[in-house]
Amino acid sequence: MMEMTEMTEMTEMTEMTEKTRRFISADAAAVVKYYEALTVVVKPEDDGKMVRNVLERRLGVSRKLLSRVKLTERGITVNGERVYTNDRVAVGDVVELRMEQEESDDILPEQMALDIVYEDKDLLIVNKPPGLIVHPTHGHYTGTLANGVVYHWKSRGERVRFRPIHRLDEETSGLVAIAKNPYIHQQLSEQLQAGEVNKRYRAYLYGCPAEAMGTVDEPIDRDTDNPHLRVVKADGYPSVTHYEVEAVYGGGAAAKVRIKLETGRTHQIRVHLKHIGCPLIGDKLYGFAGEEAEGGSSALEAAVQRQALHAAILSFKHPITGEQMTFEAKLPDDLQQLEVALRALE
Repeated sequence: MMEMTEMTEMTEMTEMTEKTRRFISADAAAVVKYYEALTVVVKPEDDGKMVRNVLERRLGVSRKLLSRVKLTERGITVNGERVYTNDRVAVGDVVELRMEQEESDDILPEQMALDIVYEDKDLLIVNKPPGLIVHPTHGHYTGTLANGVVYHWKSRGERVRFRPIHRLDEETSGLVAIAKNPYIHQQLSEQLQAGEVNKRYRAYLYGCPAEAMGTVDEPIDRDTDNPHLRVVKADGYPSVTHYEVEAVYGGGAAAKVRIKLETGRTHQIRVHLKHIGCPLIGDKLYGFAGEEAEGGSSALEAAVQRQALHAAILSFKHPITGEQMTFEAKLPDDLQQLEVALRALE
């Protein structure tokens, strides 16, 4: 499409470039904008194709993201010149997609201790403690994971919008993945929808499932009598939970299980475990009342003040490097104390 100049240093591979600074005049004032850029060099198999086809095929960029970026100044360029998404490219052309960095202006930065498991320029993995909401909600604008993460980024001079890939209930502890730009969010969300993100939980239950390994394949939907609750419904959304018993306590009064999700419905684990008669210890919505549970329930409820569920393992392919990444969060103190109480049932 265009003549190549001073491109001998370019490699024919996809890469995320460093942050670049752009100065754009707005009225009489100078406005500083920051961009994150995705760069791809056109290969022979893409010769003559449209820009949008190259970005979709090589980088997996969604049409939604393309539509958003193409409206920004120099959002999509070829060899440094702004182009339309239906323009054609030639072998060796350098196609660049630049995403303006955005801050979460609607989230108040708040200093808090964060257990950061991993961070690079594309994503952040945090081990969330129990009792912390992931994102601000109506009437709850501070004291959330988002407030702490936004403070963390601002303190490092990073202009990043809070984009969680998935969420955990307030009382569930464990790993949360957060994208640092819209491309990473799109890519990891697609992996999540395709079942390519491996999320494994550790759960402590009243009772013990009948089988050592099993699958709960029951649709879930809102409770018509209480919209805050979810229930198993024949016409609900498909929901699949796999479990494996790891330990049994008190002759079957309680159990520790590993859980893997195929789907990610609200309260899915909690609803499915209740459905098979083995609710989470400490679950105030779906669990037993203290007197209903067998085998020393009062001691167990005293050991843990929330639902005994921990997002222990998170695994996915890094959208930029292609590396399969696996993260693990150790059991928090309250669940370790619960294990001590469970062993005492023997």
